[in-house]
Amino acid sequence: MSDVAAAAGVARATVYRYFPNREALLEALGRLALQDIGDHLVAARLNEVTVGDGLERAVRALVTVGDGFVVVARDRGRPANAAFEERIAAPVRDLLARGQREGEIRGDVPAVWLAEALFGLVVNVVGSGPPLGTEDTIAAIASVFLNGARARSAAG
Repeated sequence: MSDVAAAAGVARATVYRYFPNREALLEALGRLALQDIGDHLVAARLNEVTVGDGLERAVRALVTVGDGFVVVARDRGRPANAAFEERIAAPVRDLLARGQREGEIRGDVPAVWLAEALFGLVVNVVGSGPPLGTEDTIAAIASVFLNGARARSAAG
C-alpha cells in the first residue's frame, strides 16, 4: 500500500480511505482491468476479420492492458471473476473455434485448450523481460501461438 501511495503521489492514509486493505485494492484493479480488456475485445470486432487478424487484435487487447491482464488471468478462479469467462475467454475461444471450422487452426485439440495456451503465453510474456516493445511483443506472441516455436526454414 505504501508503494501504491507513493506512485499515486498521495499519503498512505488516503489510499486506505478508499481501499481498506490490499485485497480491496486488487479487487478494484481487477474489475477495471476486466472492463478494459472486454472493451478492447469488443472494439477489436474479432468476428468481422480473418482469424489471423482477429488473433493479433485479441493479443493486442491483452498486451495493452498488460499487468492488469496478468492479475485477472491469475485470479479468475474466484466466483467474483465469472466476468473473465464472459468478457475475455468466450470471445477468444469463439475466434479460435471459428479458425478450427475454417481450417486455419488445428482441430485436434479443443478450442478451450488453445485459449488457455494463448492466455498462458500472454501472461508469461507480459510478466517477463526483456521487453520487445508493444508491437513486437504482439507480433511475437501471435506468431509463436500460430506457428509454434520452430525456426522458420529458409524457404518459408
